Amino acid sequence: MSSDISLAFSHPEARAAASAPTDPRDRISLRDHVVEADIGAFQQERGHTQRLQFNVVVEVRPTPEPLEDDVDRILSYDRITEAIAAELAEERVNLLETLAAGVAERILASPQAMRVFVRIEKLDRGPGALGVEIVRSRASVPVKSVDESGVEETLHPVVAYLSNAAIDAPDLSARLDVLQETGHPVILAVGLPDGAVPESGQGPTQRRIDLLAIEQNAWRLAARDPRCVVVATRTEIDWAMRHGQMVVWAPSKIVLDATDGPKSPARDAMALALWLAEQMAATRLEVHGTVSAPAGSRVPVEVRPL
Repeated sequence: MSSDISLAFSHPEARAAASAPTDPRDRISLRDHVVEADIGAFQQERGHTQRLQFNVVVEVRPTPEPLEDDVDRILSYDRITEAIAAELAEERVNLLETLAAGVAERILASPQAMRVFVRIEKLDRGPGALGVEIVRSRASVPVKSVDESGVEETLHPVVAYLSNAAIDAPDLSARLDVLQETGHPVILAVGLPDGAVPESGQGPTQRRIDLLAIEQNAWRLAARDPRCVVVATRTEIDWAMRHGQMVVWAPSKIVLDATDGPKSPARDAMALALWLAEQMAATRLEVHGTVSAPAGSRVPVEVRPL
């Protein structure tokens, strides 16, 4: 059995560990929790309870120090079982997928919860267990602004990834003009510069080197057009969005400080741009240049060839 297949059938705790970053979060888990419920899309399932088995893993924020052995400072295990009971009591559902999504949403409503794995299996539908497993992360919170009349507005930026060819292209200013004319805040992202990047042979060190190389390229873009202001913090990005300023993202600080950072290597700058777009609740990610667009994004991706 391959490691991928073995992992697919492992407990969600193993799946959480396998997909964790180099600095994994703390996790709490619920194993083999069995309840009876009336669920199912088939007529023979209606009006009859059947056993459901839940396995849940929740990744949580670091607990505040000192913990002082205080239950109010942690995400209680009861939060998981209460979410299951509340979702089953809400209404009858046909699909395990619907039930799993509802349980995950209730758990993620807790401030400490960052990512949740939910596996639900029917134990009475055959000789084996039939089930589903989902993964959900805390939803990104969009930036809000208040206009002159006091009306609150939600801001959804356009994140535009510019290849090195796009940075050097003679129509760069025209492309930026088009981005500004959308009426959305604009955040520009770039990748590694052309040429060799120093190799350290160590993962965490190489990540920092690659991020700094991307930032050098960000400054190169800023030199091409005065509208491009390099920013390094979420506070700077939020301020720029509220004031209609176009910015270029310098990723080191935000990526290294993130509790739910990107899992891909830093030199995969397209993946970084996509992660930023998801974090900022962007309306879309625009890719400028001959670059492979990422798949499986929660944000629409549009390619703008040179």
